[in-house]
Amino acid sequence: MTEGSALGRAEAVVDAAGIAPALEARLDVGVRPRQLAVRTLLVGIVLTVGDDRPAHLARVHRALVALAPSDKARLGVVLEWKGGPHELTYRQVEYTFGRVVGVLGRDEANGEPSTLLRRVIDALVEASVPAHYKEASRALAIDWSDQESFARPPGSAAEKGADPEASWGHRNAGLAKADLFFGYYFSAAVMVREEDGAAVPELVRRMLVSSCHLDPVPAFVERLEALAASGVALGDVLADSGYAHRCAEHFALPLRRAGANLVMDLHPVDRGPHGTYGGAIAHNGNLYCPSTPPALFALGPLSRGASSEDRAAHDIGTGELARYKLGPITASDADGYGRVMCPAVAGKLRCPRRAASLTLGYDRPEITSPPDPAPRCCTQQTMSVPPEVNAKTAQKHDYPSKAHRASYARRTAVERSYATVKDPASTDVTRGWCRVMGLAAISLLLACAVVVRNGRVVDAFEERQRIDARRQAAGLEPRTRKRRRRTLDDLIAAG
Repeated sequence: MTEGSALGRAEAVVDAAGIAPALEARLDVGVRPRQLAVRTLLVGIVLTVGDDRPAHLARVHRALVALAPSDKARLGVVLEWKGGPHELTYRQVEYTFGRVVGVLGRDEANGEPSTLLRRVIDALVEASVPAHYKEASRALAIDWSDQESFARPPGSAAEKGADPEASWGHRNAGLAKADLFFGYYFSAAVMVREEDGAAVPELVRRMLVSSCHLDPVPAFVERLEALAASGVALGDVLADSGYAHRCAEHFALPLRRAGANLVMDLHPVDRGPHGTYGGAIAHNGNLYCPSTPPALFALGPLSRGASSEDRAAHDIGTGELARYKLGPITASDADGYGRVMCPAVAGKLRCPRRAASLTLGYDRPEITSPPDPAPRCCTQQTMSVPPEVNAKTAQKHDYPSKAHRASYARRTAVERSYATVKDPASTDVTRGWCRVMGLAAISLLLACAVVVRNGRVVDAFEERQRIDARRQAAGLEPRTRKRRRRTLDDLIAAG
């Protein structure tokens, strides 16, 4: 990317975000006007990160003073003073950045981003998504990662340290010392393709940075609700068990109310039968016939290295379990209530309590010993289900079916997003990337890194589309990625 195109893209994103005038109006006015405008500061940060430099304020200063003379005059990097032309100094960059961070931060730092900071970050990230991709997909993959602070942790709990908003967190579910880090949780929502849709660029639509002593899930769910309120309809939301295991009031219920279809990996504690409703067994987010064979409830998710034979056998088992499910006959209403139908009434199995079902073919399972006395699910053809039933575990597909497995596989997009912003060959936002401290400062710099990352993803995606179009015109198959992993079977066959 040339300097001219990089500068133009940076200015376009900052202008589309529309945050510079609002921040400028909030800054204190001194006796002498500031030379560095907020817009120019943000453009300089994006240019610095886009050039694969660490987000040090000294490098932001170098990026601005290295612009062409006409651009420096236009952006206010060089101004005419009484004594002649005056070029922007590092201290002016540091001063303006400090004033902006002061406006974005809270009066009393508590590790939670202020309302203004959230709006600024949302506007910057959303402005980096080209208009023709905003409606490309409604599906999002979400996760959080670690973002280390440059500050060293305090020596004791009584000390505040150089970064009082940072705290100890875990990189994963492990409790080993190697899994600990000192800093913040960095949450992101990445756009992924629809289940049967065409490929889309995996763009970050929302991000949030919060202190590790706070649960990152409720705060980020609030940003997704804000996204839906802004007019961006939510579709599938793909999340791992770290989200699914949270209280339903903190994750599942708010997102369902916002219109999302959850696709989750259930936590081991939440898997399996968990009580009944109307006599039906609540299992993995669905209600099942009380005469369901217990062996079918023992089916868990496939292991990562499962063979094709294991997958086929597992799919047969989950397909058999689906025959016993009380299937939905209506979508949930605004209050979260829905209706389900007895599987025998739906024609999925034979049951002596449903005389009409006995005329079905013998290829369907048959209930030989229905419960006595008959529960409500056996005496009513349909049954209303309130939102508190399977509140944590209800989702779009049966868990852990083949359809769920294929849909959930899209969640790896968010892992790739973290890999790109932490790539040592490019942005590399690992510890030392920025040497400023505090939630507001780190959030602003990370948002600029995400802006740059989104731009690169769009460029790469559109280049692949052009290559595939040329290959198609030449009668060739689309280019696919060469498999790099060699299995034991490959080695044996090669020998």
